[in-house]
Amino acid sequence: MSNQPFSSTASPHLSADCEQCFGLCCVALPYGKSSDFAFDKASGTPCSNLRNDNRCGIHTQLRQKGFKGCTVYDCFGAGQKLSQVTYASKDWRDHPESATEMFDCLPALRQLHELLSYMKEMMMRPETSTLHSAFGELYQEIERLSNLEPAALLRLNIAEHRSTVNQLLVQASEMVRANVPPATPGQGKSKKGKKRTGSDFFGANLKGADLRSASFRGALMIAADLQNADVRNSDWIGADLRDTNLGGADLRGGIFLTQSQLNAAKGDLHTKLPDHLSAPTHWT
Repeated sequence: MSNQPFSSTASPHLSADCEQCFGLCCVALPYGKSSDFAFDKASGTPCSNLRNDNRCGIHTQLRQKGFKGCTVYDCFGAGQKLSQVTYASKDWRDHPESATEMFDCLPALRQLHELLSYMKEMMMRPETSTLHSAFGELYQEIERLSNLEPAALLRLNIAEHRSTVNQLLVQASEMVRANVPPATPGQGKSKKGKKRTGSDFFGANLKGADLRSASFRGALMIAADLQNADVRNSDWIGADLRDTNLGGADLRGGIFLTQSQLNAAKGDLHTKLPDHLSAPTHWT
């Protein structure tokens, strides 16, 4: 693959830095008791595992303690920006009057940072060079919005901005995937032999399939089997990879593939990944 993949180290403000955050995801976000979380928690309520120093008390044992969902969440750097920039290092613990507003801002800012991350990735791909100028202008606009005051940030129509960015992302995806013969992922069979089409790959058997340049945008791939599949240069934006078997699969050149998606999936030492992503520790 002749490409220079996006590296989060080149844009550290788009990567989560929990040391600089007030533990916002552990307070702002709600979750229900399930295979991903050990108990129910309401929005705005601190997780019982959150310490007073804003660190997780079971960080190294999250999966063992029933908090797999925490290991796959990624704020794309929104947490530390809210903590250190938007609220100028004023912790919600010391400034409770700002707590609710701060918590409400997290989902909005996270979405803007996610868009910035996707655009930055495409500006690093030579295949999309004709779109780099357009991406640059849109990137600056979304970054400007991410620097708004809290009240203005909460008034934004995030869906409208996502739609605008997505139009360009779709074009970029098509350019990158044009370098590889298109595949037909809908022809895979599930474990029960049922044909799969569209974005429904729940439990699908795609073991060893040639899925190069496929589009899995928004696909439901929970527990799908992609062992030893060739999915190079595929588009993964918004795909649900919970418990997807990626053992031995070749994901090099993947578009919009995130570390959080890999953290939700299963893989092994033979899984081939883009250079900017790492094999999760639970894979070994």
